Amino acid sequence: MKYVAMPTFDIRTNLATEQYLMAKEDIEMPLVLFYIQKPCVIIGRNQNTLEEINQSYCESQNIIVTRRLSGGGAMYDDLGNLSFSFIVPADRQRFGDFKTMVAPIVKALHRLGVAGAKVTGRNDIVVEGKKFSGNAMYTKGGRTFSHGTLMLDVDMNQITKALNVPQDKIKSKGIKSVRNRVTNLRPYLAEEYRNITTEEFRDFIIKSLLDVKSMAEARRFSYNLTPKDQAEITKLEQRYYRNWDWVYGQSPEFTLKKRQHFTSGTIDARVLVEQGRVKNIRFLGDYFGTKDVAHLEEILVGKPFDPVKIREVLATKDVNSYFQGINSQQIVELLFGL
Repeated sequence: MKYVAMPTFDIRTNLATEQYLMAKEDIEMPLVLFYIQKPCVIIGRNQNTLEEINQSYCESQNIIVTRRLSGGGAMYDDLGNLSFSFIVPADRQRFGDFKTMVAPIVKALHRLGVAGAKVTGRNDIVVEGKKFSGNAMYTKGGRTFSHGTLMLDVDMNQITKALNVPQDKIKSKGIKSVRNRVTNLRPYLAEEYRNITTEEFRDFIIKSLLDVKSMAEARRFSYNLTPKDQAEITKLEQRYYRNWDWVYGQSPEFTLKKRQHFTSGTIDARVLVEQGRVKNIRFLGDYFGTKDVAHLEEILVGKPFDPVKIREVLATKDVNSYFQGINSQQIVELLFGL
């Protein structure tokens, strides 16, 4: 087994590295990747980005938002989380068998004192019924790729603020909040490991997987990226993980209804969004204006449904002439719940 400890803390670079290595023909398998990243939200391949995140909060907190190639749900990561990825031959791994895939990780956690760690449900690793690891898998080109998270000391408050978790999903599990479903691993570690850093946590797991006693021994199994590798990874990063059309434009069609009462009238906005862009928009209500709002609606059609982009468009128009007593910032706040 070879491993890669990602040197960057940017999720977009790390996901591009995963994608590149999975397709690299001369790669030696199995290969396991480890990465730690700055605050970010990773959207599942088939999810609606705008529906899953609190976009305004993510922007204000500089939380990176991107989309991965695999399915599953949205995840929040920060420097208190360790992510791991396995790349194995597809003919040696049954698709969807997360229990077998993550068994070496669970074994390492047991060595750290988390005796109750186990795989449960479809793709979670839990302790005392609380989730600390979510996993996703996909297969392409004769290889299976499985990646997951390990919440060592993630900021729980950020999870609930950055993600818009559907209430029906919460209710279906018989619980009241996201916080009741997840936990950090630190309180469950043996006393001697209770204060380890995320990097030390990663190194312990690497040594456990390779069955060595020191990182000096482990580095003999390290896979080193070449300048050519790095150049190809940068291309993938720009094509996918930093690309607005990939992150937002891949979202399925959805309809948004927002209503708000202002001192000068009520606006009821109906927006149809397709592939992350405004396909149709109507402003209903009892407001007044000197100009026909249909003109403004026409201008917004085709624009990215993003608070920054919509704000830029509205800044070029006299919004008060369409909605007397209401300014462009208030319209943005109406549409995006800022």
